[in-house]
Amino acid sequence: GIDTQRQNPKRQRGGSDTQRQNPKRQRWGTPRHNQTLKLESEILNLDETMMRHALELALRGVGQVSPSPLVGCVIVADDGRILGEGSFLYREVKHAETVALEQAGRQASGATAYISLEPHAHHGRTPPCTEALVNAGIKRVVAPIEDPNPLVSGRGFAHLREAGISVDVGLMAREAVKLNEKYIHFMREKRPFVHLKLAVSLDGRIATRTGDSHWITGEESRARVHQLRHEYDAILVGSGTALHDDPILSDRSGNDRHRPLLRVVLDSALNLRATSKLCQTVHEAPLLVFARQGADNGRQAELKAHGVEVVCNEEGPHNLPQVLKTLADRLIQSVLVEGGATIAGSFLDARLIDKFSFFIAPTVIGGRDAPSAIGGNGAERIADAVNLKDVDVTRLGRDIEVTGYPSASVKEEG
Repeated sequence: GIDTQRQNPKRQRGGSDTQRQNPKRQRWGTPRHNQTLKLESEILNLDETMMRHALELALRGVGQVSPSPLVGCVIVADDGRILGEGSFLYREVKHAETVALEQAGRQASGATAYISLEPHAHHGRTPPCTEALVNAGIKRVVAPIEDPNPLVSGRGFAHLREAGISVDVGLMAREAVKLNEKYIHFMREKRPFVHLKLAVSLDGRIATRTGDSHWITGEESRARVHQLRHEYDAILVGSGTALHDDPILSDRSGNDRHRPLLRVVLDSALNLRATSKLCQTVHEAPLLVFARQGADNGRQAELKAHGVEVVCNEEGPHNLPQVLKTLADRLIQSVLVEGGATIAGSFLDARLIDKFSFFIAPTVIGGRDAPSAIGGNGAERIADAVNLKDVDVTRLGRDIEVTGYPSASVKEEG
């Protein structure tokens, strides 16, 4: 190669003439400037660390807060020490901020509170959290996003600022939105967050031509499905799945729930049998069946005698927006749709799916009569197909889970 140092002897003497004549340019800045940058960097690193911890604390409430949001709070001293921390659990009433402040005690005065969601400033089941923060002497609050609840939105931050507390909003907003995606969607759209989950073969089948589907995916995938069920207020299937598979549709995650998992069956002709596992386990988890007006009255009486709730209207379960409105009126924030193909296709055609999860097994079923994962009309052109964004791919034993959001309907903060 070319010996650039011999061609330019100045480079052998440790730099250019300009650098030697002006040694200050060899430094990034004055000592005071460097110290300021270092301090700002340390504060930013501390903020990110503590906000991540607040989000992790909020996760402890999964399955135990609906219809409220997941919230975590950390109280931190100027030197970075954690003085108190808390998570919100619906049955324990106290909010995360209150729990954290009680742990911190008098040390909370002059500290920073990292909260995963805007604190509320109104009287509900508890006094305002903003009031507790102000009274404790908190000097700074860091939160990622506003609470979309109209009773809270912006008012909590305004109350804190009026009290002289410094408020920083926006750090890790994307993570905070994903954490509370069900709650945020419910508040904004006034309907439950709908998550379609399907277990499929590599060639997109959900059963063989004879209807055999046990089991396409492995144990790891099935365990993951129970974790998903634990996150949701309701699980929904069609009458075909209920009749053919005779499922229980329970949450066997082993984790505590604030509300029992509501099982929902869309059964237009009311074919569900009182001897089914769904009906026989009503004492363990409630069962709600949507049927068409005038469906078998005798069957209705039989199901109701077993504790099944039956909702009938003229259009029956075909009117999916009405089904979701009925669930929203019951404060059902989120619904996990588990099939079958007809129901999945109906939700897809209606553009009512907010999240997709496919559990794909390395198995090829084949056969023109083997049912595919999603029925309905589908897209006429590739340009009309639903494209996913923010896709996660996870290995589960021999299977993979592919989860993403429809790009046309994902609601992002900001």
